[in-house]
Amino acid sequence: MTDISAARSGRVVLPHVVEEDGTVSISALGGAMVTRVLPEASADKTREFHFEVTIHPDHPRLRGLPQPPAHFHPYQEEYVTVLQGALGVELEGVEHVVRPGDAEFAIRRGVNHRLCLPGDENVPADPTRFCLSGERTAGAFALDLTFFENWYGYQEEVVVHGKKLDMIQLLSVWDAGDSYLTLPWWVPFRSTVSLIMGVVVGRWIGGLLGYQPFHRCWTTDWELACAKMETSIFQRRFADRTKTA
Repeated sequence: MTDISAARSGRVVLPHVVEEDGTVSISALGGAMVTRVLPEASADKTREFHFEVTIHPDHPRLRGLPQPPAHFHPYQEEYVTVLQGALGVELEGVEHVVRPGDAEFAIRRGVNHRLCLPGDENVPADPTRFCLSGERTAGAFALDLTFFENWYGYQEEVVVHGKKLDMIQLLSVWDAGDSYLTLPWWVPFRSTVSLIMGVVVGRWIGGLLGYQPFHRCWTTDWELACAKMETSIFQRRFADRTKTA
């Protein structure tokens, strides 16, 4: 195995490990979550990515950590198949527990959701392992490996290293990954408001203020990240292919 990570630009860089079979594993949250990038995505023309995710529920970094924020993807479906343990999939506030042997669980476009450990079970000692994939899309800003690398990297800075959460940075990264925060139920047209907020604050205002959705030190395919940012007049200045960090 080869570790291809390196410390650059003062940012936290997630360990990327190349396994003997050529697959890449990304360790996040201090090792509490490991994502293996499966090669099936390049052959499957219907899916944007294929991951095998392993979560260690009893890891110290997960103790007391709040649930991930609920969100939705307006242009892509997401798919989950559990291989080991149990995974909670919350849809519109209702938790569904998915286990090995269950059919692939589809999260439809626009549905507010989050993935979490089941709330009504004791914390297991064994890992939870599941396959995660997403619908292929023609859009430049998509739920894909580039997004996940940068989202994991930003989480690492905030959760593990104590950096203060910056909502503009969060919205910038999420907008670039077809992901938008779930607003309270009482907000009129909350999904539309959230999408507009992600684009206007995250992409437009954030771009003007110097917030970029992708960073070289977190991104395996920097050429692709640059091509994505070049589609926005507010972000194309960040698409510097000469960057090494």
